Amino acid sequence: MTRTLTIRRPDDWHLHLRDGAMMEAVLPETARTFGRAIVMPNLVPPVVTGAQAVAYRDRILRALPEGMSFEPLMVLYLTEDTDPEDVARAHASGIATSVKLYPAGATTNSASGVRDFDRVRPVLEKMAEIGMPLCTHGEVTDHDIDIFDREAVFIDRVLDPIRRATPGLRVVMEHITTAQAADYVRAHNSDLGATITTHHLIINRNHILVGGIKPHYYCLPVAKREEHRQALVAAATSGDARFFLGTDSAPHPDELKEHACGCAGCFTATNTMPLLAHVFEAADALDKLEGFASLNGPAFYGLAPNSDTITLTKSDQATAFPAKIESGAGPVTVFDPGFPVYWS
Repeated sequence: MTRTLTIRRPDDWHLHLRDGAMMEAVLPETARTFGRAIVMPNLVPPVVTGAQAVAYRDRILRALPEGMSFEPLMVLYLTEDTDPEDVARAHASGIATSVKLYPAGATTNSASGVRDFDRVRPVLEKMAEIGMPLCTHGEVTDHDIDIFDREAVFIDRVLDPIRRATPGLRVVMEHITTAQAADYVRAHNSDLGATITTHHLIINRNHILVGGIKPHYYCLPVAKREEHRQALVAAATSGDARFFLGTDSAPHPDELKEHACGCAGCFTATNTMPLLAHVFEAADALDKLEGFASLNGPAFYGLAPNSDTITLTKSDQATAFPAKIESGAGPVTVFDPGFPVYWS
């Protein structure tokens, strides 16, 4: 028996496209399904200024295959030297949708991130004034804080003080991984939203560590206990408009994932929507999938939903997803949920 579900075309509110040969390989995997995406700026060197965002956007559009429709939404990388007026000009011109806060050393290519949060206060105040959202990688990087606690500590030590000191600042807590983060979002107003990834709805830390280390499940923030995964599923499927999809799809060549110091990131651009249909159906919440993937994100960012649609189809035969995507930088492994999926 075949079942279909038609929804507005979704958007991805947290995406890594990289650059060069890797971008050319992975961009079609996103553009095939998603209308828009917040494109992360943690290149080397990072996308810090409005001019750099224009140049990166142009490279993305040149790499887009003919006949595909996709809009990259550009983000500026926040540093302690970021110019508030450049940020405001980039936002006013439409080139920069948001600014990204990486605590220095928190994840891939984050060495240029923030160490002294007082030094970025003028930028945050300008953003609150003009209504420009701040996207946060929500982890502290102190060596004495356990990696599984870094998100919860970030909320207490960094995020809450920033929001209290900057009234009106719109904040997206990206790729939340804990029940504490979901509870923090629910306890606050509509100036606060959160993205949830596909893989954090599916894996917990056992998937990474039990039976041998699984490098293609290693990501940052790292997956947590099963109770936290369940809390994320509850948030995503709740219909609460403050939660929306940000895949954090992050391609790395296999040689850098399967390495003594493996890179963090799961590549989910290829199969996110079938995986989400599986998760939402299991939670008896297929009617909430359109809100999570297609409506809540645009509403938070003040944009209209996409006008076109996609149709998800369920059959009695498991869907065969490609195991890898070939790129000029090497093969990239597609996220494997570890169970059969019947949606396509």
